[in-house]
Amino acid sequence: MLIGVPTEIKNNEFRVGLTPASVRELVAHGHQVIVQSGCGLSIGKTDDDYQQAGAEIRPQAADIFEQAEMIIKVKEPQSVERAMLRPGQVLFTYLHLAPDVDQTRELLASDAVCIAYETVTSGQGGLPLLAPMSEVAGRMSIQAAAHSLEKEVGGKGMLLGGVPGVAPASVVIIGGGVVGRHAAAMALGLGASVIIIDRSSEALKSIWRQFGNAVKTIYSTRDALESHVVAADVVIGSVLIPGAAAPKLVSREMIREMSAGSVVVDVAIDQGGCFETSHPTTHADPTFVVDDVLHYCVANMPGAVPQTSTFALNNATLPYVLELADKGYRQALTDNPHLRHGLNVHRGDLTIREVADVQGLDSVSQEQALGLTTA
Repeated sequence: MLIGVPTEIKNNEFRVGLTPASVRELVAHGHQVIVQSGCGLSIGKTDDDYQQAGAEIRPQAADIFEQAEMIIKVKEPQSVERAMLRPGQVLFTYLHLAPDVDQTRELLASDAVCIAYETVTSGQGGLPLLAPMSEVAGRMSIQAAAHSLEKEVGGKGMLLGGVPGVAPASVVIIGGGVVGRHAAAMALGLGASVIIIDRSSEALKSIWRQFGNAVKTIYSTRDALESHVVAADVVIGSVLIPGAAAPKLVSREMIREMSAGSVVVDVAIDQGGCFETSHPTTHADPTFVVDDVLHYCVANMPGAVPQTSTFALNNATLPYVLELADKGYRQALTDNPHLRHGLNVHRGDLTIREVADVQGLDSVSQEQALGLTTA
């Protein structure tokens, strides 16, 4: 198979779909890889590194999209990239379709086969291709919050961990999944006071087993959210419903009642965000203020640390890339139901019901799209 890797063009996105080590594995399996010139510079890898791994270099993204049978990216294709997709071409990347009507419609119109990292599942019920970036984003959310608390950027002027004799910041984390746990670990390491709110009793027990009494665990109710969010110095939103839009758990009224200079970090912004006051921002302009509360809503947080993020992501994606390349997408999705869950768009059909529901579109099952069932 001929596999292509274009340079990412989303605002301040520095990750890359394949590392030279991943290219070498694909070449060893008999595949051809073409990469856009300079795509790896932000992770410390040159065109020579890619050529030594067996890749061919192409000067323009248009060359990649025109020639490759499968495109490997990191972030969702931007409009100019969606226009270059060809009928039947395979796209393997993060998509986050639920809040992005334009992307959904343009991918459907492209007649391409679009497989999303974030909806691939594991035998244990997890999301193995989302997890590494959730780990990064969880840790980065605390770095972002700590900086945002500084007075010169609009925060309260607090040190997240305090000092002897001065109380640390109160950090409330909504959602006890991968993002929430890594945020908690980072916040604890900096000395903050940490509360995790979740609606799963099993998740709360697991968090207690991991952190003990260092983290306070609270079962999620409206009362609990209101009381703890309003009192917090920092709120991290890390709620995820796979494939669907994030629920708006924090209302405008709650934000209004928070003290001036408080900080909210919406890690769920890729899926629409879990604060009513959120809207996507970029690394170039990461924050905005609503009712004197600083909002950090960067939609590609791990893109700021591309060396860590790219290698962590490739560790997770490479087995699936090899499976798709070795077998062809149709056989790979037929054989592996967990990889099949990643199929979001197939030759003009939307195959994620949660996206269809939120956007008012029709959908078919992944099995129907692949011709594995007629019902």
